[in-house]
Amino acid sequence: MAGGPAADGAGVGANAPKNKLVGILMVAFSAFGGILFGYDTGVISGIKEMNAWLREFGVPNTNHRSGYNITSSTESLVVSILSVGTFFGALLGAPIADLLGRKWGVVFACAVFSIGIAMQTAASAVPLFVVGRVFAGLGVGLVSVLCPMYQSECSPKWIRGAVVSAYQWAITIGLLLAAVVNDATKDRTGADSYRIPIALQFVWAGVLAGGMALLPESPRWLIKRGRDADAAAALARLTRLPSDHPEVTQELSEIKENLEHELAIGESSYADCFKWNESKIGFRTLTGIFIQAWQQLTGINFIFYYGTTFFERSGIEDPFLITIATNIVNVFMTLPGMYGVEKFGRRRLLLVGAIGMCVCEFIVAIVGVAVPDSNIAAQKVLIAFVCIYIAFFASTWGPIAWVITGEIFPLQVRAKAMSLSVASNWLWNFGIGYATPYLVNREAGSAGLEVKVFFIWGSTCACCIIFTYFCVPETKGLSLEQIDEMYQHTMPWRSHIYRNRLMAGGVAPSGGASDSEKAEIGSTTEKAEVGH
Repeated sequence: MAGGPAADGAGVGANAPKNKLVGILMVAFSAFGGILFGYDTGVISGIKEMNAWLREFGVPNTNHRSGYNITSSTESLVVSILSVGTFFGALLGAPIADLLGRKWGVVFACAVFSIGIAMQTAASAVPLFVVGRVFAGLGVGLVSVLCPMYQSECSPKWIRGAVVSAYQWAITIGLLLAAVVNDATKDRTGADSYRIPIALQFVWAGVLAGGMALLPESPRWLIKRGRDADAAAALARLTRLPSDHPEVTQELSEIKENLEHELAIGESSYADCFKWNESKIGFRTLTGIFIQAWQQLTGINFIFYYGTTFFERSGIEDPFLITIATNIVNVFMTLPGMYGVEKFGRRRLLLVGAIGMCVCEFIVAIVGVAVPDSNIAAQKVLIAFVCIYIAFFASTWGPIAWVITGEIFPLQVRAKAMSLSVASNWLWNFGIGYATPYLVNREAGSAGLEVKVFFIWGSTCACCIIFTYFCVPETKGLSLEQIDEMYQHTMPWRSHIYRNRLMAGGVAPSGGASDSEKAEIGSTTEKAEVGH
């Protein structure tokens, strides 16, 4: 994300009225990009279990219900190869955003994605199908950088966390749509059973590209390109104010000042992202990289990539229906997270979510090991705690990892550090997607862990608790400038104290503080006065 304080309010000013819903909704629309990733993730989970797909791409196996199956190596390749494309797409996100702009970069990403979907729809053999997933991955990777970048640059700080969280909500909606479509077509006998779910992705790409083409460009990017008049017009659309309104004029002036500051700093390289100076740039870059890694290591994509297979092998009669149920939980439990990120704060929710997921996953693992698959009560317990685990993820680590990634980087390295962090997400996504069949399946050469794999996910969630406590600061209600200042003067585990000092200094969050926060602010102010 290019731009420090400008990124905080390049679209809607920090002091913008809260009733400018049209501008906020325009920015929130870009979250639709999450549907591309969510739907693709969910659709591959279902179609690789469809009889027609197995006949087309698998090998004969009389022991399988369809008479065909795919090996662990083919399953790993087909599922995880998307993440290879997304990894490189994420790294290309920064230069594409600077070259084409934020909104036209998204349109370009949709075109690349559509090429991949065309290949997958037409494929009758694994090689073309795999190449198609690589191209689709490139598009998804670009979108995963460009959409949150656009949102963060054009959102007011009082609702920035919720707007960026909407990207994760769109991912969950995409997963649910895929589960519903898969369930609707799975019983068809021909190739249309899997080609219909795949081809529907043309619609999602078309909606996103068409909508983004109608939205205003990021005012900050326009200022950076010397297009001041266009920037004023874009900012006016986002704030629903005349282009010569004092608020718009003041906001443009701030953007220009920040741009001049950025130019004075000079161009940064990827090596600058890892410098360890008073601004803790290296620490912040590693925090962004690892929070995206730990998000994947919670094991959530095991459920959404391999959930249908997992539930089927656990003895559950209708795994497609259970997959729909888990996706419904994922969609609706993301909404409390979008509310809570501004009400309770980022750090607190990440800690609660990691603890909840850790407990649930160990329970699933213990029940799965201790009780036979045929036990109906055990199946219900397994499904219940998987759903509770998904609820914890959806309301905490799902959206908040994206929010933290969009907030913590300093001005001079924001775009590059953002792309590195998102690339980390896709790298771990690939690793987990590729390794899971070898960890879970029973065939020769695989570990055959089955439900015991949840012991691994439970352990990684325990690591998430430690990581959050020591590495993630509380940034609720602060401008990007204030977050930069906080990193220079305190450590993450003491960030709530320094944050309250900033608020006590007269820069409180526009959304207001809770009673407990006000009490702590008062206490901090008194201590500051005594210190004087």
